[in-house]
Amino acid sequence: MLFVRPGKPSDLEELERMARETGPVLHSLPPDHQRLAQHVQHSTDSLESEIEYPGEETYLFVLEDSVTGRLHGTASIVAMAGFSEPFYVFRNEVVVHASRALKVNHRVHALVLSHEMTGRTRLTGFYVDHATQRHSALAAHLLSRARILFAAQHRERFTHEIFAVLPGITDAQGHSPFWEGVGYKFFKRDFKQMEIESGGRSRTFIAEMMPVDPLYVPLLSEDAQRVMGEPHTDALPNYECHLAEGLEPDKFVDIFDAGPVLTGVLDVCQSVRLGSVRHATRGKLEGGNMPWLVSNLYTTDFRCVVVMLPETPPATLTLPPEVFDLLDIQEGDLVRCAPVGGLPA
Repeated sequence: MLFVRPGKPSDLEELERMARETGPVLHSLPPDHQRLAQHVQHSTDSLESEIEYPGEETYLFVLEDSVTGRLHGTASIVAMAGFSEPFYVFRNEVVVHASRALKVNHRVHALVLSHEMTGRTRLTGFYVDHATQRHSALAAHLLSRARILFAAQHRERFTHEIFAVLPGITDAQGHSPFWEGVGYKFFKRDFKQMEIESGGRSRTFIAEMMPVDPLYVPLLSEDAQRVMGEPHTDALPNYECHLAEGLEPDKFVDIFDAGPVLTGVLDVCQSVRLGSVRHATRGKLEGGNMPWLVSNLYTTDFRCVVVMLPETPPATLTLPPEVFDLLDIQEGDLVRCAPVGGLPA
């Protein structure tokens, strides 16, 4: 059975393996032992800290097979993006050019550098290996949306507004058409190098080097325009998970590869709005025909699994013994549950 839990130092070897396998560059999963170790330690420190309001915490989660112990994915939450430096994105705008004398009125699509995402909770670092994705669409939903259940249980650790920046279109060699048409002209560095150096879009040099004036989209190459707002193929499962949760694209795009930036409000996400906290009892599960996320209410020992339950579960959830063991709960303990919507038919 697959389940989600916080990452720990003993996961480093598996995390390095996944970092080498990823397609698009992931800031939270760099193929570097020291940086990964720092990331895991930061997550551990964040989980163990007493938090009254969100700050510079980061939480790393992994997708584990309970039988083999092998990790099949990873995902993170940054409590507050741009805590020490602004977090930059491009905002889609419409600029109107009009001349009464010439009787001309044009609306022109433009990109404007923005740091509106600064101070919001960020969903990031999502990766599920290809073999797992092929066998189960539920795996992506479990990994991506378990973070929402964790945030719902620990609201003091996160902000009201959330967002996610997904990898944009790149070719087999890792070249980004949008970067070639925009960013390279200002930085004179290749896309992969800038992805690593940017540190997750929170760097002062971005504001120093990127254009402050509106960037008129019709002046960009057709290749650059075509990929704006389009997620990388490897990011499609997570894109679908975010849409199912209620996050919305279109207003912003990433400043480097023009990947989609999805925004939403935590309390109206499906897993929060339709979820509930219920008592759990150990027993034989019958009549379950709909996938539900079920998690314990812990912090450092957080666990989340998918369980087939009735469409309208009873007030007390009957869960099989193996689920009790994975969640590390006792008879009568409270669990948080939420329906898994948005799966392909």
